[in-house]
Amino acid sequence: MYIVTNTIRVKKGYSGKLVERFKTRKGIEKFPGFIRLDLLVTEGLKDYDEVHVFTTWENKESFNNWFHSDVFQKAHKSRKHPEYVLGNQVSFYELAFSYVKEKEPVAENV
Repeated sequence: MYIVTNTIRVKKGYSGKLVERFKTRKGIEKFPGFIRLDLLVTEGLKDYDEVHVFTTWENKESFNNWFHSDVFQKAHKSRKHPEYVLGNQVSFYELAFSYVKEKEPVAENV
C-alpha cells in the first residue's frame, strides 16, 4: 500500500472548516486503486491548527495515475487556498507493516 499525507496548517479555530471541505469528494473515491481518505486534527497546538489528510492507495502507481488524471485536475482547478490556510507539507510513504486487530466471533443464538 502507498500512503500520501498532506499536513495543512490553518489559523487557530479553522480546522473544522477545512475538514468540511473534504467531506464533499470530487471523484477520488471512484478512482482505481483508491482505498481510503482519513483526516486527523492535531490536538493541543497553541499557535495554529493542523489537519493531516491521509489518502491510502493500492500502490504508488495508482496514486500517480490519480495525481496526473483529469479527475485530479478538475478537483483542484479552482485550488485557491482559503485565507485561513497558512501552509502545507506533502509526504509519501510505502507501507512497510500493518496490524489490524481481528474481530472476535459473535456468539450465535442456538
